[in-house]
Amino acid sequence: MSDTAEEAHGRTASGAASGAEGTTGEGPAEKSPAALRYERRRAAHRAAERVLSRTSALASIRERLALLDAAGEVYDLDEPADLYGNGVVEALEERTAALLGMEAAAFFPTGTMAQQVALRCWAARTGNPTVALHSLAHPEVHERNAFSQVSGLRPVRLTSAPRLPTADEVRDFDEPFGALMLELPLRDAGFVLPSWEELTELTEAARARDAVVHFDGARLWESTTHFGRPLDEIAGLADSVYVSFYKSLDAYAGAAIAGPRTLVDEAKAWRHRYGGQLFHQFPTALSALLGLERELPRLPEYVLHARVVAAALREGFAAAGVPWARVHPEEPHTNEFQVWLPYDVDVLAEAAVRQGERTNTLLFARPWDQGGPGPAVTEVEVRAAALEWTAQDVHKAAADFVALVGEVGESGGA
Repeated sequence: MSDTAEEAHGRTASGAASGAEGTTGEGPAEKSPAALRYERRRAAHRAAERVLSRTSALASIRERLALLDAAGEVYDLDEPADLYGNGVVEALEERTAALLGMEAAAFFPTGTMAQQVALRCWAARTGNPTVALHSLAHPEVHERNAFSQVSGLRPVRLTSAPRLPTADEVRDFDEPFGALMLELPLRDAGFVLPSWEELTELTEAARARDAVVHFDGARLWESTTHFGRPLDEIAGLADSVYVSFYKSLDAYAGAAIAGPRTLVDEAKAWRHRYGGQLFHQFPTALSALLGLERELPRLPEYVLHARVVAAALREGFAAAGVPWARVHPEEPHTNEFQVWLPYDVDVLAEAAVRQGERTNTLLFARPWDQGGPGPAVTEVEVRAAALEWTAQDVHKAAADFVALVGEVGESGGA
């Protein structure tokens, strides 16, 4: 089982084991290796004195609740609580629309819902439910065919290459489509972005085919350094934009669609039909406003330091004698990137956990997965905690990690 699968199944396996305890008369159920490794990784991350990112995915409820201690800095807490999307939710929508230079924005509980709604609204306008996208785009890989199964959309794949589609691929595609969807950055290809010139040509190619352009900008907030442009100028290339509030900004959850006011008004009607008009959303909205206030201004700093970390990892692996290693992209486009190493997934996963347990330094906090017939891949995220690391700190952590890889390999795995 890959390390990614272990993390995915570890939580449910752990929960099932604890839930089964005392119910069968045979004692507690034995936890699976997936559950045990996930728990060890979580414990190592929480105990580590040095990590590259303090991810909220591994935080406690108490730690996450503490985020709202500062909510009074971004909104008057004596105002009435929101009801079905007014109040603080509307304030978040207005702030988001202004940042992206759009007429209006609509808050959604999830990005999966938000993008389906936006694209079905465009389909009604264009008369074409076909959405052209990358084969690695999030809806194709991670959403259980929601476009076609739920919203009557028809996705078609422009390319499977580990990069954004090209303008020629858009121009030469052999059937009509109503919308071009671009994931910026394209996570599963390594958080990659096109150049500004390439992105401009892409959007022009789509409009030459009478298609609208929608940006899947779950991490669009991180893209300003690479493009050398402000958010509103980047978003201005698209007809509509989706952004996430938790992936980059550390909010509890939530997403928004921004675009023309008529589109957003229709999207809010569909939000209600999809079950996304919740009674109270103030905790999530407040956490998102805090993210816009606190994390958004720091993202360029994280991106620049990610380039320091990436270069130091390459140098550290080479100095430690790793026969082959790759950091992708070599100069990260955002504050996240991939690391590829030529070892078994389980060996790397166990070495990562042992490093945290033994040294109080956790270099690789995310799971490892099989990237092909030989190498394994993981993702690295650089946030505030990483700013304390120098290049020399990364070199040492890489050397320690490689030594643990050898130890685990010699012992035959975990």
